[in-house]
Amino acid sequence: MYDTQKVRELNDAFRTSLKGGRLMLTRGILNREDANDIVRRVQRFEAFTTENDPNREHDFGAFEAGRDLVFWKIDYYSPDLSAGSEDPSNPALTARVLTILLAEEY
Repeated sequence: MYDTQKVRELNDAFRTSLKGGRLMLTRGILNREDANDIVRRVQRFEAFTTENDPNREHDFGAFEAGRDLVFWKIDYYSPDLSAGSEDPSNPALTARVLTILLAEEY
């Protein structure tokens, strides 16, 4: 079992700074004039609830942008991105990937 509090801290640090992982924007986000604003909203996201964050890892969020619903998600991979991370609380064993997408792209 891994340290959930450490995972949450690492996720928050990555999401707010965009350092320590990879950022992926889908075509639906990239084609929007407000793409930069959407990224900034993800960085400032604080609306974590038991519904959208049941494991308390701060690894998912959703919000409206205009008439669209935007999702963001942090996934944990092995450092070479070939498999899932063995321990997402250990930065040496984890490559974090933050994906921002339109809900309709999910």
